[in-house]
Amino acid sequence: MAKPTTYSKRDNEKKKQEKRVEKQKKKENRKLNDKPAGFDDMIAYVDENGRITSTPPEVSANDRKPKSASEQTSVVTSDNVETGHSESNTNERKGRVEHVNAEKGYGFIKEAAKTDKFFFHVSGLLEAIQVGDNVVFELERGKKGYNAVRIRKQVAD
Repeated sequence: MAKPTTYSKRDNEKKKQEKRVEKQKKKENRKLNDKPAGFDDMIAYVDENGRITSTPPEVSANDRKPKSASEQTSVVTSDNVETGHSESNTNERKGRVEHVNAEKGYGFIKEAAKTDKFFFHVSGLLEAIQVGDNVVFELERGKKGYNAVRIRKQVAD
């Protein structure tokens, strides 16, 4: 059987030091030879045919014009559709006040046509209301959903 080769501590430390020096030299060579990749080198463009290129597309004056009303796309949602109310404003909805917390300044309105309930803040009131009042209101998108705004009592027909 062959004897395994052993090294002294001094030899092992010497090899480790040589590896460190070699590694440091390689690192310095990479810094000198390789230019750092900047942001401009990382940008890629997609042409009108869907191919990826490194050159930016040519922008003509026609591309900068805003689209006309007929060219713009629009999305129709259920909130944009007229609800059949007799008021002049089609966004107005009818409902009944379900809850009011005057201390904290908020409440909830239940829509008459549906079972939806909408949050309102006292800043959205046009006149004083109480629980059970029939009201007319509009909806606005808030942080957590739709909120009732511009709330007023419904005039008896």
